[in-house]
Parts: sequence; structure tokens; C-alpha cells
Amino acid sequence: MSSTEPVIRYNSARYLTSASKLNQCPEDEGAEVAFAGRSNAGKSSAINALTQQGQLARVSKTPGRTQLINFFDLNIEGMRLVDLPGYGYAKVPIALKQHWQKHLDAYLQHRQCLRGVVLVMDIRHPMKEFDEMMVNWCEVTGVPLHVLLTKSDKLKKGPAQSTLLSLRKSLKEALGDKVSVQTFSSLKKSGVDQLRERLDSWFLPAEDE
Repeated sequence: MSSTEPVIRYNSARYLTSASKLNQCPEDEGAEVAFAGRSNAGKSSAINALTQQGQLARVSKTPGRTQLINFFDLNIEGMRLVDLPGYGYAKVPIALKQHWQKHLDAYLQHRQCLRGVVLVMDIRHPMKEFDEMMVNWCEVTGVPLHVLLTKSDKLKKGPAQSTLLSLRKSLKEALGDKVSVQTFSSLKKSGVDQLRERLDSWFLPAEDE
């Protein structure tokens, strides 16, 4: 990368706004990368590890506390990280879950500035129902997908690598070169550089791509 090309500093991320529905989101321009995941998969911890900010995305002992679409500005104007609502163990009324589902679907279907989705999965429990829904959505729309297999420190290297290779093979059969998969540990800070490289490729694609 030459000195004249922009450099994204993820540690510059700052909170911009939150939205409970599509019409409350920032203007649909620039470029966004959205993080999605079940509510106990370690999504907030992954965002905090990426940005080197311990409290940027709130980490709660009660999974499912993130009930809004949260936007974070980066150091380059018009570029944003997006923290999508978590699903799974949230103890909330059915009506509220249906509200989240409706507006998450609206965001994913209609947000023109969305450059890619980072899908966060616990490496010990990959491809649950919500994960399959997100993979299917990316398959239909053609939006690039990057899978973070979090909490990789909880497994030994052999089983972790086996899960990685198995999931990479099955997802590539469905999504081809639109998908990538990596292991990640917020605790050990392993995989952060690889994640940044993937986001850079979405935010700042090479001119010949």
C-alpha cells in the first residue's frame, strides 16, 4: 500500500448512532461492514478486540442486550462499522424479537452501502439456525461473507483446525469466492490482523478488482 492511499485505523472507531428501524439509520451512502451473530457468540468482544477499545461495543453478562443497530464511524469519512442485534438467548417478548427480525431483514435487504457481513460464531457451536439464515441471505444477495470462529482458545489446535477446514469447505460449496473463514480469539487477540485485512479489502478494494 502506497503512502498516498488511505489507511483505516480501526482504533479510531467512535459511536455514531443507534437505530431500531431502517429509516433511523444514517444516510445510505459511503461504506459499511456489519457484524452479526447469535447473542452469546462473542460479537461485542470481537468488535472491541478489532478496535482495541474495551467498551466500544458493550459486553454484557446477559446475552441479547444489544437490541438496536449500532453504528460506529471510522477515521475515513463515510466508512462505518455496524453492530447488528444479537439473537439466541435473549429473554425478551416474542413481539420484540419479531420487531428485531423485521428490521434486521430490512437493513440487510435494502442497505446499498453494505460492503460485507462478518458472521460471528462460537467455534464450539457453529452453524446454528441464525447462522444458517445469515449464510442463506448472503447466498441470495451476493453480499460477501466473512466468518469469525470465535473463542478458538477454548479448543486445542487440532479440533479448531478441523472445524475451520470443514466449515470453509462447506461454505465455499454454497458461496464460492464470496466467503472466507478464520479462527479468532478475543481473549488471546489472535486473528485480529487477519480480520483487519479482510475489512480493508471490502472498504478499500483494489482498483483492478
